[in-house]
Amino acid sequence: MKALIIDVVHSAIAEELGKYMEVDTKLLPTSEELAELIGDYEVLIMRVDPKITKDVIDAAKKLKVIGVCSVGLNHIDMEAAKAAGIQVFNAPGLNGNAVAELTLCKMLEMSRHTIPACHDVKDNKQWDKYKFVGRELRGKTLGVLGFGRIGQRVGELARVFKMDVVAYDPYLPAEVFEQQHAKSLSIDEVLKVSDYVTIHMPLNDETRNLFNAKSIAEMKDDAIVLNMARGGIVNEKDMYEALKSGKIGGYATDVMENELGGLTEGAGFDSPLFECDNFIVTPHLGAQTVDASYDIGQHIIGKVKEALELK
Repeated sequence: MKALIIDVVHSAIAEELGKYMEVDTKLLPTSEELAELIGDYEVLIMRVDPKITKDVIDAAKKLKVIGVCSVGLNHIDMEAAKAAGIQVFNAPGLNGNAVAELTLCKMLEMSRHTIPACHDVKDNKQWDKYKFVGRELRGKTLGVLGFGRIGQRVGELARVFKMDVVAYDPYLPAEVFEQQHAKSLSIDEVLKVSDYVTIHMPLNDETRNLFNAKSIAEMKDDAIVLNMARGGIVNEKDMYEALKSGKIGGYATDVMENELGGLTEGAGFDSPLFECDNFIVTPHLGAQTVDASYDIGQHIIGKVKEALELK
């Protein structure tokens, strides 16, 4: 048997699978390149790049398992995989703490203007604390859209900062909100009362462009939006207009509608958001911790061995 690893994952995956099969690495091939490579492999280990299209599935004549070292599966043609008898495993929840901590990091950065202040000192050679008057998280309301494992962990951390937590998640029973000391509200209600709104929802037909001119208009004028989920949930043109007009206080994200790296062909740095001073972004690094990488690696190893009945 042979396994192909196409993204940077924990070294334990190659080490453990190497006991049972030949393991090759080809980092971040395009979908077309992967279609040419995949025919010889029974196992594919990846994260979110590239898209696993029907053409890739059709070319994967021997493929039995796809191990996805991340949460989302919207980059895989799941119907084609199922029809081909390919088992697909992801790693839900194992990057939850890493993403939650990044969310709090961005809340603090936006609140205390640490990134522009750093730029002012290092690049502009200025030492002026009066330019960067911030605000505390204490006493503010955090709205969580999507109250699963990550959203709940964000809420838990926010409460340490003495924040009030409200949340929207139509799939959870009332007792979960009670256990997490969060008030269950509709999306509209969350937007109206929150000083910070953080997104932890999947990208689908219901959530695509959820943050648009209409929904943003319902928010507080100084509210801050945080997005550690998927870029397509936020309409970037409408967010740009809101930031430029001062309608909301800021937008902090770890994802873009068109991301470099293979999710969107021809993606570049052409979003209007890059012009905004009250916009901060990181390159989809929510799960990029050694701790999360190890946990995910162990989970995927177990799933692959179980699927292939490796002892």
